[in-house]
Amino acid sequence: MSSRAAEQTEHLEQASDHDAHAGHPTEAQYIKIAVILATITAVEVGLYYTSFSTVATNATLIVLAGVKFVIVAAYFMHLKFDNKILRRLFITGFVLASFCYIAYLLTLGVFQ
Repeated sequence: MSSRAAEQTEHLEQASDHDAHAGHPTEAQYIKIAVILATITAVEVGLYYTSFSTVATNATLIVLAGVKFVIVAAYFMHLKFDNKILRRLFITGFVLASFCYIAYLLTLGVFQ
């Protein structure tokens, strides 16, 4: 009788583990994300060596860095699968930090 109860308990634990991890990326999705991040990084490195205007290059690099940050936070920090309130708090902090960073770069004259 105790072995049957142990089996049922184990089955319930496995089911709750499966529910807790439902919706999370598979290994194939993690590989796709890694390829996307590597591609964005290659574009960033390529932009560094181009002779476009400094303002356009810096603005593009900031946007690409922000995109990479959001992808990493969403998937590797599992923010995409968390509660909506946590996502909203994170996005609010990210937007405020971005504005502060851009304001600081403007005072340094990076975009001139």
